[in-house]
Amino acid sequence: MKPTWTGVYPAVTTKFFEDETLDLPMFSYNIDTMKPTWTGVYPAVTTKFFEDETLDLPMFSYNIDQQIKAGVHGIIICGSLGENSTLSFDEKLTLLAEAKTTIADRVPLIICLAQNATKVAVAFAKEAEKTGADGFMLLPPMRYPSDDRETLHYMHTVADATDLPVMIYNNPLAYKTFVSIPMFKDLAQNAHFESMKESTGDIRYMTDIINELGDRFKILSGVDDLALESLLMGADGWVAGLVDAFPRETVVIYELAKQGRIAEARAIYRWFFPLLHLDVSSKFIQNIKLAEVATGLGTEYVRQPRLPLIGDERARVLQVINDALEKRPVLPEI
Repeated sequence: MKPTWTGVYPAVTTKFFEDETLDLPMFSYNIDTMKPTWTGVYPAVTTKFFEDETLDLPMFSYNIDQQIKAGVHGIIICGSLGENSTLSFDEKLTLLAEAKTTIADRVPLIICLAQNATKVAVAFAKEAEKTGADGFMLLPPMRYPSDDRETLHYMHTVADATDLPVMIYNNPLAYKTFVSIPMFKDLAQNAHFESMKESTGDIRYMTDIINELGDRFKILSGVDDLALESLLMGADGWVAGLVDAFPRETVVIYELAKQGRIAEARAIYRWFFPLLHLDVSSKFIQNIKLAEVATGLGTEYVRQPRLPLIGDERARVLQVINDALEKRPVLPEI
């Protein structure tokens, strides 16, 4: 296979056992799997469709490639923003394979696990590992609002089905199941759980988590219009939505915040804020897809029962997008 000499080329370490003989299984595992660090910007990319609702793989791949060129640190597919609930088992694996080819080991590839039944979640996790996922973003059981014991049993069972690392997705506002600090302490005993997507909407909760659990979990903000606040209070990363349409602006805000260049980050964030509000809506998928159209990074086709925005609702969202584009800032060097 002739090298292209473009993209990221990891200089992998040689793996040894304690007696200094070659550890070939770990060497192979490292090459096959790009382990996520759970730091930086992880776009939750939209699933692209044609007008007939079939998968638009070329546009899906194009958007992912543009995200990586803008400097993101990982890619998440088939999340809430990726219309997970409308995708079949096989379609998710098709998207995973396509994303794996597009990414070409430049960044880690995470796939969301959002299933109704534990057995189905386990089966999907195993197939996703075979297809090339580098990790999972795991929601509690869908539809059924499980109690604490049931939620923990589900999460441990699914996480233990593969060797891949897991990010716990805590979004009680949307999915009705709250992962409490005592539950995180239980999950902390399982090495598969490495990070959490913090989407409670309460910035105070993150500080409580850090005070109780220290640095056991990497924390990624999952609410676009709380992202800078979360980064300043210690979040390690940002699972972003409007990044799908504005990748470079999102990355620059993150990098400026981590460099301590707060005034510069705040100025861009204030420009971005009306757009970021579009992520906190029952129509967040339609909103963000309209923004992707405006920046040439997607189409607005959604899968039913969702329908494209119309009338005053559409006009209001387009006004937000167009106002932002008219005032789009010149970004600083980072």
